[in-house]
Amino acid sequence: MKKPLASDPHAGIDLHVHSTASDGTLAPPKILEMAVALGLKAVSITDHDTLAGSAAALAYGIPRSLEFLTGIEISAAAPDGYPSESSVHILGYGLNLLDAPLNKLLTVLQSSRENRNPRIIERLNTLGMDVTMEELSGVVGDATAGRPHIAQMMVAKGLADSIDDAFDRFLGKNRPAYVEKHRVPMKDAIAAIKTAGGVAVLAHPYLNDTADLDSFESFLLTLKDLGLEGIEAVYPEHPEAATAHYCRLATKHNLLITGGTDFHGAITPGIQMGFGKGGFHVPYSLYENLMERLGR
Repeated sequence: MKKPLASDPHAGIDLHVHSTASDGTLAPPKILEMAVALGLKAVSITDHDTLAGSAAALAYGIPRSLEFLTGIEISAAAPDGYPSESSVHILGYGLNLLDAPLNKLLTVLQSSRENRNPRIIERLNTLGMDVTMEELSGVVGDATAGRPHIAQMMVAKGLADSIDDAFDRFLGKNRPAYVEKHRVPMKDAIAAIKTAGGVAVLAHPYLNDTADLDSFESFLLTLKDLGLEGIEAVYPEHPEAATAHYCRLATKHNLLITGGTDFHGAITPGIQMGFGKGGFHVPYSLYENLMERLGR
């Protein structure tokens, strides 16, 4: 991590990128090279429940023209009083990768992911599909396997037409091969990010069960009481009205506004790192504000 470059109001960034360390299709070095080629000025690799992507990027070396911020995306349970059928994702930025409490929490989450995969494979087998954990290992390599990798394997074997088709018919919530995942308590996820020197941000709020804008403010304030410091208001799948609403709430409650594409490589067709449909991009000023909150 370096001192931020001089601000360019037209420069683009991406603070939500996944690599092969979790469920993306590009290795961290390739992500850095692509970010430079696209003219981005700042990027954060925020892999699911692992710091390996950020560590690999730092080990490779950050190009001089690019700012880099360590990151993660943690799957957390909704706080008490806010029932949710899915995980609430919390982004963490500016983390000490060697922080012991954070790594202990991530070890639990990674173990849960690894235990979940054989159960999904077993359900697919019950549905008559000839897939094995050995084949999944060949798809994943050294990364932490997840449902997108299983979907990739299914497409390669002709068991699904596309990754979306695999999720829609088999792997998605309430589908026949779906297995519930372990989620850490929200307070533990946010606390782990903060003790590692980072800033905790609510990811893609519109995609959660809290998309009802009338009740969202109460939910957001509950997270703020637990230590949340920002909201990912700028996101390709957010309707324009929702983005405006999230930005107003962030300003009202002194929360950071962040943004990113949730880029996964080939898994997210139509999304390019730093850019989305309809001219979507994330302004560099959001990175500057985040760095200021981190005291850097």
